[in-house]
Amino acid sequence: MTETPQTDTEPAPAEHPERPTTVDLAAAFEGSGVREMLAELDETMIGLAPVKARIRETAALLLVDKARRQMGLATETPTLHMSFTGNPGTGKTTVALKMADLLHRLGYVRKGHLVTVTRDDLVGQYIGHTAPKTKEVLKKAMGGVLFIDEAYYLYRPENERDYGQEAIEILLQVMENNRDDLVVILAGYADRMDRFFESNPGFRSRIAHHIEFPDYSDDELLQISQIMLGAQNYAFDDAARAAMADYITTRRGQPHFANARSIRNALDRARLRQANRLFNEAKGPLGAEALSTITEADLRASRVFRGGLNVDRRVPQAAE
Repeated sequence: MTETPQTDTEPAPAEHPERPTTVDLAAAFEGSGVREMLAELDETMIGLAPVKARIRETAALLLVDKARRQMGLATETPTLHMSFTGNPGTGKTTVALKMADLLHRLGYVRKGHLVTVTRDDLVGQYIGHTAPKTKEVLKKAMGGVLFIDEAYYLYRPENERDYGQEAIEILLQVMENNRDDLVVILAGYADRMDRFFESNPGFRSRIAHHIEFPDYSDDELLQISQIMLGAQNYAFDDAARAAMADYITTRRGQPHFANARSIRNALDRARLRQANRLFNEAKGPLGAEALSTITEADLRASRVFRGGLNVDRRVPQAAE
C-alpha cells in the first residue's frame, strides 16, 4: 500500500519564512498544561521521586525540541521508547497513563491514549496467527502509548516453535519506523528485563529511557491506604490507622507482597468485614460516619495477623 502525500494548491511559502529569534520556555510550559498535570501527579501519587524527576526531564526535552523546531534549528525527533522496571504495585501502569497524557499535551503523539497488553494479546498459538494479532494491537496503539506488561514473556528461547520472536520482529520494525507517532513502554521485574535486553539487542538499541520504580516505604503505603479510602468516602479511625501501619510492616515480610496492590486488596477485605460487622451488630439506623469508618477490628481479622498468608498460590490474594 502506498500513500500519496497531501498536496497544497496554494502558492508555495517563501523559502525562508520568518521565524522567531527567541523563545520563552516558561510561557510554553504554562501554555501546554503540563504544569497542572505534574501538580496532579504530585498530589495523587505518593513517593516515586526519581520517577517524577524523569517525567519532568521528558517534559523539558519535548519543550526544548518544540522550541528548536519553531526557530528552524535542525533536530531529530527524540526517541522516547521506554522501559519501566520495578516490583508489582509500584505504579508503572498509572505512570504510563500519565506519560501518554504528557506526550499528547506536548504534541509528540496525536491521541495520547494508552493500550495495555501482555504476551497473550500479541502472540498467537499457531502459524499465521501472531502477525495479525500484533499488527492489530499496534494499529490500536498508534498515536498513543503501547504498554507491554511483563515484556520478557515475549521471548521463550527454550521453545524453538514459540511464536514470540515473530511478534518481537514486528514490534521492532514499527518502533523504528513510527517512533514519531508511537511510544512503546516495556515493563516488568528489573532482573528479568535485564536478561530480556541481553537476549534481544534490537530492543536495547531502541529503548533510550530506562526508569526504575522503587518499592514504597511503610509511611508511603500508609498514606496511599488513606488516599484509597478517601477516594471512596471511607476513613480509618485512630486505632485502625495504627493497625494499618502494623499490617503494612507485617505484610511486607510475607510472600507475594505487591506494594500498593497488596494495600488495595487489604482495604477491599476490610470494607467487606466492615459491611458484615455493621449488618450483624447494628441496633438501629446508621449515620454516614458509621457507614464510612474502618475500625481496628476490620483490619485485625486479616490472616496477615493470624499466622500469615497461605503461600499456596491457589489462595486468592484478596484474602489478605
